[in-house]
Amino acid sequence: MKKNAQKRKWIGDWIFRNLTRLFALFTFLVLAGISFSLVYASWPSLQKFGFSFLWTSEWNPPMERFGAMIPIYGTIVTSIIALIIAVPVSFGIALFLTELSPKWLRRPLGTAIELLAAIPSIVYGMWGLLIFSPIFAKYMQPALTATLGNIPLIGQLFQGPAMGIGLLAAGIILAIMIIPFIASVMRDVFEVTPTMLKESSYALGCTTWEVVWNVVLPYTKIGVTGGIMLGLGRALGETMAVTFIIGNTNFLNSASLYMPGNSITSALANEFAEAGQGLHTAALMELGLVLFVITFLVLAISKILLMKLKVGEGSRT
Repeated sequence: MKKNAQKRKWIGDWIFRNLTRLFALFTFLVLAGISFSLVYASWPSLQKFGFSFLWTSEWNPPMERFGAMIPIYGTIVTSIIALIIAVPVSFGIALFLTELSPKWLRRPLGTAIELLAAIPSIVYGMWGLLIFSPIFAKYMQPALTATLGNIPLIGQLFQGPAMGIGLLAAGIILAIMIIPFIASVMRDVFEVTPTMLKESSYALGCTTWEVVWNVVLPYTKIGVTGGIMLGLGRALGETMAVTFIIGNTNFLNSASLYMPGNSITSALANEFAEAGQGLHTAALMELGLVLFVITFLVLAISKILLMKLKVGEGSRT
């Protein structure tokens, strides 16, 4: 009887172990399947254009001439703008919720942040085009031109007609979209910091900023980096909101952030339904492959940075 019970336990453990292993293997199979599908579908474009596809700016479907430089540029620029705005704002929100906010305000404010994260991207796009864009063109762009536009070198980014749409406007909308994601993750990881560590620092006379900088951030840097990467992934892959407000043009004649542009996701959203079978569809699929590679590189770089931070901590210890 005892032997049968042990045998049943062994069988159950074997099934559980191999079932979880199968689930983990399924992740790699899906990743490999997506990679193979993208390469296979974009193979005609890869054969014809080669690596020059990455730095060619012409996008002319009737002439079957395709280059991804402008969509890549738009994707990277708008994502960088979004991170520059969203990371400090999200950090401030998380810091306020965990260290400074009165208890009666924490739950309503936290719920509001989660509700912002639940708003569909197309709603952000419509709001950005119909509400934000006119206000941005009338008030914010002239103010930016009058201030930042006078700074040498950087000022070139803030020159040009105030149209309310373009790379800068798209970056700001993306920032508003990813702030709830980054802030929520930062808040959760800040709350994981042991209370004893923080109270000990306060007892030694540290200010709130010193506690956050010297205790909370070192303890939670992996989670904070993960939250930032989550926001960056959302910014890189966002489609509808960017499509509404980026301008959707494949001409980039100025370094100004006010000018309309294009991104990989907006190009796919605008053209994929109308693209015929052949080189046009293959070029669009190659754009998807490029976005896949960019996302992979960003994730790999973040992992390498975290590994270096861990090595540095070990050497200091």
